[in-house]
Amino acid sequence: MPAAENDNKYITVEEDFSFAKMISARKKDFNYLWKSKVKILIVGLIGGALGAVMAYFWPVTYTAKLTFVVEEGKSSGGGLLSSLAGQMGFDIGGLTGGTSGVLAGDNVLQLLMSQKMLKQTLLTPLDSAGKYTLADKYADAYKLREDWKDIKANVKKEAIMFPPDTKNYTRLQDSLLHEIITKLAEKELSVNKPDKKLGFFALNATLKNEQLASLICKRLIDEATIFYIETKTKRLRVNVNRLQNRADSIGRLLNRKTYAAAGANAIMLDANPAFATLGVGAELQERDKRVLQTIYSEIIKNLEVSRSMLMQETPTFQIVDEPEMPLKKNKMRYSMGIVLGGLVIGAFYCLFLLIKRKPESQV
Repeated sequence: MPAAENDNKYITVEEDFSFAKMISARKKDFNYLWKSKVKILIVGLIGGALGAVMAYFWPVTYTAKLTFVVEEGKSSGGGLLSSLAGQMGFDIGGLTGGTSGVLAGDNVLQLLMSQKMLKQTLLTPLDSAGKYTLADKYADAYKLREDWKDIKANVKKEAIMFPPDTKNYTRLQDSLLHEIITKLAEKELSVNKPDKKLGFFALNATLKNEQLASLICKRLIDEATIFYIETKTKRLRVNVNRLQNRADSIGRLLNRKTYAAAGANAIMLDANPAFATLGVGAELQERDKRVLQTIYSEIIKNLEVSRSMLMQETPTFQIVDEPEMPLKKNKMRYSMGIVLGGLVIGAFYCLFLLIKRKPESQV
């Protein structure tokens, strides 16, 4: 019996949850805080002042927005079947080949954020001088050169520059340029589709320098446009260039053969009719001329067909809206800083008072 009584001594029963008890506890907390309302108000005002200071020192950024649309040069595959499937909510363009290509569909989002495009954009000259690039402008805008002087790899302690020609870049220059590209891609650039049903894309650049944000948007689109068109039309351009070279070569041969045939016919005017073989040379020249004319005409036909195909396949990378000065300015307002600082500091102080009160209530 004594052992059973000792076991029952340590049995605890959980209290049932009650909204009334919870509300009563919150009322007690509120009444306790209300007694310290003056202190809370003072702490809140101090927090508001700190929020105003934070808003004053908050870094100012500028957002450049560029909207563009990518139009394929020639629709391929799908046809009526793709249209009917689209009305029922299915997208079979990828199965029929309609979305194939380096920039077809949403591939443009990944291309614009690729390291290749960003690197080519940053290494474009800022002005006509050609030595000062966007990467140099970025380093100056963010005051990175002061930090780079302390890098151990920078033995000469000189200002690190990023000229357009990367052949003579050192390992340190490549590393620092890669850091800039990574920061741009992860924090300061974004590409999205405002509406999934439409083919419009929006490129946003948010940086500390207004001119730099606008230039990076425009230059990035320019680099992507060149890469896009060259990639989409590479096969056809190679074929057109090959046919053009062939046509120029045959044309030169045909010109020489035309002069040769004319010379042979001129000789025939003064030739002795007794020599029957004298007309063979003129006949051979005339035959070669006709053969070259036939070949030349066929090559010109194929060349014109290839040019027409190239024009049809050449896509359009059309800018709809481009950034205009002044850009959107992103800065924390004083009112927001005061309210945010007062609420956060005041809430933490109230929490501190409640935590501090608990040991006293348990005594």
